[in-house]
Amino acid sequence: MSGISLSSYRRVTVKIGSALLVDRATGLKRDWLAALVDDLARLVVDGTEVLVVSSGAIALGRTVLGLGRRRLRLEESQAAAAAGQIALASAWAAEFDRHGLISGQVLVTLGDTEERRRYLNARATISTLLKMKAIPVINENDTVATSEIRYGDNDRLAARVATMMGGDLLILLSDVDGLYTAAPEQDPSARFIPTVEALTPEIMALGGEAASELSRGGMRTKLDAARIATAAGAAMVIASGKVLNPLVAIEQGARFTLFKPSPSPVRAYKTWIAGQLEPAGRIVIDEGAHKALLSGKSLLPAGVRSVSGSFGRGDTVAIIGPDGREAGRGLVAYDAADAVRIAGLKTAEIAAVLGYEARAAMVHRDDLVLSRTPAHERNVEGTDVA
Repeated sequence: MSGISLSSYRRVTVKIGSALLVDRATGLKRDWLAALVDDLARLVVDGTEVLVVSSGAIALGRTVLGLGRRRLRLEESQAAAAAGQIALASAWAAEFDRHGLISGQVLVTLGDTEERRRYLNARATISTLLKMKAIPVINENDTVATSEIRYGDNDRLAARVATMMGGDLLILLSDVDGLYTAAPEQDPSARFIPTVEALTPEIMALGGEAASELSRGGMRTKLDAARIATAAGAAMVIASGKVLNPLVAIEQGARFTLFKPSPSPVRAYKTWIAGQLEPAGRIVIDEGAHKALLSGKSLLPAGVRSVSGSFGRGDTVAIIGPDGREAGRGLVAYDAADAVRIAGLKTAEIAAVLGYEARAAMVHRDDLVLSRTPAHERNVEGTDVA
């Protein structure tokens, strides 16, 4: 099987399963982690932006706290996560430091990718880390999550993070090397599937159970992750992480399953913005701001003429062009009262008026859907056309 060039992708999210990182008897697999970080550092040097979704906090916390392999109560799982997360974050930081790289820990819960305000905060944090050339290391916040408010697996979390951040490749490193027609450990005649062109009902029906007691996910959650990622225009790979330097192995032809992105990706997040029936407010902009939006820029306060409506940060607002027509819709980064106060101000003037350091954009381009765009200016990076 031929490999793929990972460095040809702009933004890659790599998810690591618990069983790869943690040995139930000895704890963290430091040699394996070091080899993986070698691979990740090489991608960063080649110019690829890298995000890591790291399982392992609870599994590592079991070892740290001496909880063994028995079934844990909720409070014990949360305690294990608290102890394990410190050790896990420290290990990631130390390995990236060997390459002169900085990592940043980001702990999220289900609401951080599903609720608008928290979505904006999570994405802004991760975006800033990437801009500062730091590697975000993301995990579900198992210290506070319960069964009712959790992902329950990091496969789907990784897919949500990848799509939230506009990634073009998601890699799920696991204890399986790809998708089969049946569970290979149970059916010797199971056939390996190297490429999935589309997630048909027949493909989705191939989901099975987890192969390891340290992992909460299984093939079903990986297929769910593939559905999320490919629908948003990202490719996805399921590959074995059992070898050292697993990303190099992928490039050199080790077995993996490639899920191809949808040829006509549904920008679900932006469709949701555009489809809001009644925007919470209106922002009228000048000609210069309108031209900036058409070129793929964010809406800055300096280009705002007036603000009306009662809205909170993260609500959908209509953006009205200088001709009085709706130019687009977006998620606003300020409450209505603050938006009124800073309308027309330059970025450097905002903090003095509000009394705190705030975001530069009134509506970030990633949260913006334009109503009409000249054909030659469509598909500008960061801008979708409604």
